[in-house]
Amino acid sequence: MIFKLNLEKLKEFPRNKILILVTIVAFILGILISQLIMAPIEAELKGATGYGVIEFEFAWTSEQVNKIFNAWGSEGKKKEAFVTYVDFIFILCYSLFMAGCILLVTRKLEGKTQKMGLYFTIMPFIAGIFDVIENTFLLLMLTNETFVWSLSPFIASLCATIKFSLLFLAIIFFIVALIVVIIKKFK
Repeated sequence: MIFKLNLEKLKEFPRNKILILVTIVAFILGILISQLIMAPIEAELKGATGYGVIEFEFAWTSEQVNKIFNAWGSEGKKKEAFVTYVDFIFILCYSLFMAGCILLVTRKLEGKTQKMGLYFTIMPFIAGIFDVIENTFLLLMLTNETFVWSLSPFIASLCATIKFSLLFLAIIFFIVALIVVIIKKFK
């Protein structure tokens, strides 16, 4: 195997106190970013035009992106570009928060379930990589109309689909693992 992950180190590193601190800070920062910056702009765009970031992320075609851009106008596109730039910070926040939560629960597991949890711990970061790729293509379209009429809408939507699928799987693992840990604690 050319590339092998040594995830066993995650069982002890970082120490729980540091992990908890990073997880809490990432959560608080993520909430602040999403609620104070992203949500108001999203509400404004969606309320005025019927199109928000989710519709843009899942436009899939040049025609649909063009329809969204026509509804937003140049000011709406500038606002969405700003939100997309801010999203790069949010990606780090949700990746650290979700990975921290998964790792904290995973450390309470044993055997194969724990090993599986170690792999799920990195899943939010893999989702974050797809989010960065998605944002890059969204910004290309927002700043240069040539990219609207290329594969950019498809690539952005595909990356969004993969990102949300990975995050969904990570959340499901976390919930199931948390339930297992709680049940074990009361046995």
